Amino acid sequence: MLESQCTWTHSPPPTMSRPLSFLLNNPSSPFPRTFPLRQLFINSTRSLTPAAAPIFRRPSLMAALSTVSVPHPDKDATAAVTPNSSQTQHPLQVAKRLEKFKTTIFTQMSMLAIKHGAINLGQGFPNFDGPDFVKEAAIQAIKDGKNQYARGFGVPDCNAAIAERFKKDTGLVVDPDKEITVTSGCTEAIAATMLGLINPGDEVIVFAPFYDSYEATLSMAGAQVKSITLRPPDFAVPLDEFKSAISKNTRAVLINTPHNPTGKMFTREELDTIASLCIENDVLVFSDEVYDKLAFEADHISMASLPGMYERTVTLNSLGKTFSLTGWKIGWAIAPPHLTWGVRQAHSYLTFATSTPMQSAAAVALRAPDSYYE
Repeated sequence: MLESQCTWTHSPPPTMSRPLSFLLNNPSSPFPRTFPLRQLFINSTRSLTPAAAPIFRRPSLMAALSTVSVPHPDKDATAAVTPNSSQTQHPLQVAKRLEKFKTTIFTQMSMLAIKHGAINLGQGFPNFDGPDFVKEAAIQAIKDGKNQYARGFGVPDCNAAIAERFKKDTGLVVDPDKEITVTSGCTEAIAATMLGLINPGDEVIVFAPFYDSYEATLSMAGAQVKSITLRPPDFAVPLDEFKSAISKNTRAVLINTPHNPTGKMFTREELDTIASLCIENDVLVFSDEVYDKLAFEADHISMASLPGMYERTVTLNSLGKTFSLTGWKIGWAIAPPHLTWGVRQAHSYLTFATSTPMQSAAAVALRAPDSYYE
């Protein structure tokens, strides 16, 4: 509606001596039922002090409000403010780098499981709750007032607990303040790593099938993705194919062990071969190890623990899978300082910080005795 079409039913124009909600919802309101809010603010500010009036005259606020219609209470008490149903339907819009990606398979499968009351095997979360001692720690953290923004790269105690756990698992000693970045789930750790360390045109090798976030975030970074397929029955890495694929043009290799969705554990021979070729060609390794505690028939080997590999590896992990707390979205990236810098730069502009009370609880979880994992 144009401003010129608006008329006042009372004179003089109303002031802001009453809350806006009173003026809009009161049956005796002086406004026609489709009175545009922009005109309301313009006229209302006539009675405000000079210092207050500019607040309501900001162009960005006016633009956001200029097309909103307000239902009149005595006409339809339940009317809602909705877009004009007669408007032309516009095609969905998405940046070219994401055009080829459809609705994530996890979203599709979860919707179908809910619709048909089926067991959901399509999304990686358990059908049982996490341990009480971790949930109680989260409740206590909230009660203790740990509810404001956390330090950008992690609550100190959480970073320390991650470092302690990593030392137990790999024997590696890392600086919790310089080499650990806490993220909003491992998916954000993946995104921050890709966006922080990969340049447009960089070649990255991945092993298919893979978690769909890999290709999407690499696409956002402008990477050239080179895929090597793991085939049944044992999903072994085709080492000859890998040797042919890797070169001085390769920026990074992305591995996932234990592997999603096949459950494959990368063997010592496979990891040694990948490591030696990465060192030879000066290639980084991004190692997604979120299922490291869900190993049954073989021991998990962390790529960063191999000789000469820590300096070129970003290890990605999370709390969710191990402790059945996927909704908490507590993840992390462990890397030497020269790689952590890029990860943190991207993280700072993705989420900046992760849930404070959940990080406090994560510290308690990560310090659980080894018997918890048995």
